[in-house]
Amino acid sequence: MPKTFITGHRGMVGSALVREAARRGGHDVLTAGRDQLDLLDQQAVFAYLAEQKPDIVIVAAAKVGGIHANATYPADFIYENLGIASNLIEGSRRAGVPRVLFLGSSCIYPKLAPQPMPEDCLLTSSLETTNEAYAIAKIAGLKMCQHYRAQHGVLYHSAMPTNLYGPGDNYHPENSHVIPALIRRFHEAKESGAESVTIWGTGTPRREFLHVDDLASACFHLLGLADPPDWVNVGVGDDVTILELARLVAATTGFTGEILTDPTKPDGTPRKLLDVSKIKGTGWEPAIGFEDGLAGAYRDFLASLETGAARL
Repeated sequence: MPKTFITGHRGMVGSALVREAARRGGHDVLTAGRDQLDLLDQQAVFAYLAEQKPDIVIVAAAKVGGIHANATYPADFIYENLGIASNLIEGSRRAGVPRVLFLGSSCIYPKLAPQPMPEDCLLTSSLETTNEAYAIAKIAGLKMCQHYRAQHGVLYHSAMPTNLYGPGDNYHPENSHVIPALIRRFHEAKESGAESVTIWGTGTPRREFLHVDDLASACFHLLGLADPPDWVNVGVGDDVTILELARLVAATTGFTGEILTDPTKPDGTPRKLLDVSKIKGTGWEPAIGFEDGLAGAYRDFLASLETGAARL
């Protein structure tokens, strides 16, 4: 039974990975919270990996946020995500860890990439400026895995998920991603009896969304492959406009008022749809429909409000 170190296990992605490992069985899961291990402390990370000697390391820990957070704290995003990647990847090599799965993001691809975005469009043109710092850190981690695999013969590889949502998301009003932000805003608007909700931008950009439990399924699928791609996109292969998304979330929460747009706010990348033919070619498919996934995410939000566990 491989000892599998899942970093960031208290976050949305990490907790989904822990759930998936338990569902599948066959993994001795190792976790360490920030109170036990600071992933930005290189000496501490190297020592921890040398002592624990995991067979697999999944790099799910990251500093993440939406457009506002990325634009406001770019130095924090590049420093922390570069540090997490380099400490865990080099620390794993030094500790003799044979396999690392590094999780990135679809924002690694150029702002004006072909749609849907294939893996080989990486680094072919400029990035979206609002999340450039985060993207560069994730590209660095991906490239570290690729080059470590080539030079050291270790099986270090990466998965690049599209926009994620699901249980355990961050509902902060300014620093969250679009789905949890909309869930909170429409819920609060319904509760207060507001007549309208205004969303950022024109509502025309298109986005693809993957349930975090589907990502976790894809990750363990990739870990079961003897010769996975150096990096592979993980998504559903379909997208919606932000305005369409807002209407779906409004319906999910029961908000019946008007939805307005604010074109003075940034839209971000016009479209971000992943080409997922490569991972589907390995035999993996997403299993959770979008409307069902949104309903589950809203139920989780309501339950977390009741228990006081919501990340607000």
